[in-house]
Amino acid sequence: MSLLCRLLMSLRMAPPPPLVFLLMVVGASGAEWSVKYKQQEICALNGSTVFMNGTFTYPERLTVTETFWAVDPVPKVEPTDLIKVPDFSGRVEYFTAEQKHFSLKLSNVMKEDEHKYLLRIKTNEESQKYLGRPGVKLSVTELQVESPGEVTKGETADLMCKTTCSLTDPTFIWYKNGRPLTTKTLKNNQLHLQTVSSEDAGRYSCAVRGSEHLPSTAQTLRVRYPPKSVSVYVSPSGEIVEGSSVNLTCSSDANPPVQNYTWFKEGGSSPVGSGHTYSITSISADHTGLYYCEALNAVGAQNGSVRISVQTAQSRSAVWIAAVGFLLLLLLMVLICIYRMKKRNTRADHDGPTQDDVLYANATPSRPVETAVHVAFGAPDDDVQYATVKHSRSRPVETAVHVASGAPDDDVQYATVKHCRSRLVETAQL
Repeated sequence: MSLLCRLLMSLRMAPPPPLVFLLMVVGASGAEWSVKYKQQEICALNGSTVFMNGTFTYPERLTVTETFWAVDPVPKVEPTDLIKVPDFSGRVEYFTAEQKHFSLKLSNVMKEDEHKYLLRIKTNEESQKYLGRPGVKLSVTELQVESPGEVTKGETADLMCKTTCSLTDPTFIWYKNGRPLTTKTLKNNQLHLQTVSSEDAGRYSCAVRGSEHLPSTAQTLRVRYPPKSVSVYVSPSGEIVEGSSVNLTCSSDANPPVQNYTWFKEGGSSPVGSGHTYSITSISADHTGLYYCEALNAVGAQNGSVRISVQTAQSRSAVWIAAVGFLLLLLLMVLICIYRMKKRNTRADHDGPTQDDVLYANATPSRPVETAVHVAFGAPDDDVQYATVKHSRSRPVETAVHVASGAPDDDVQYATVKHCRSRLVETAQL
């Protein structure tokens, strides 16, 4: 008989196991026990809060007396309740519903919290308890910006917001110098800069929506560009006098910094100097002209210019002569104006009233008065005639004035004078 046949016969002749043993195997094997976790792996940001959720079942004949969470259990050693572990003190909360849902809330997650978390279930029977394997694996990460560090103007640049584990459906937000880069969030962890300019230089960081308070460490992006805003300054400023010393200074904005400054004078092909400052001692008229400096770095070059004019003794004399001549011309014009005004006034005096002219005047008295007017033009003493002018405050009146000009008594002439209220003025005279 073969060996296989003898083995089958021995098994058939063996007595069946007792029923109690079979029930114990079923309970121990967990056929009626189950723990299902919503996520078996969780990636969390350092400093954030995580939730571990799931459901469990147990044999109906048992009564659950205690549930708690444990980390990294050791075989044949009863695990410790997570709340009682000093490293988790104050950071753990349990939530269990009647529908056999359970949840663990872990706050202020840190790198040291990277463990496997399992649910422990105890019942009214000491031997009937369950440890829900395989548990939940927690990984803790920080956001990191991966930057090229330095790019040249006109090139493209890609920045990445990276983690050491995969976050669950993250939405990334980018910052430049601490401010949101755009008003819209980005759906991926890459920031693409097309045609980089010097304005793109700065410190970049990223964050995840919902955890904006946990941004990454900022990384600096440097942009290399040729010199720009090249300018030349003259010292001392103001008028440049022949024989003095002058310094021309060139400045610019460049990255990397300017390696060399070269000075040229308009009309010449060879440099006249080099360095940040070009000095001219005992300057003369020959130095008059346009000067420009060429600023050069590893990326490119840019020019800046300035024109200087040297005042010689001859040119200064010409300027003084021109100034004196202008002043003299101005004085002559003033004298001519004064002469013409005096001549006009003299002519007006010669064209004044004569004896045969009758002049009229308006007078406005402040109060009623009587005025005696004695008018005589070569008349004899005994041939004097008077006219009395009466003034009234209420209305203008007409007053007859008897004027004698050596005429006989029957040759009397009259003049009518109107008075106003403003002031008393000269009466009309013939």
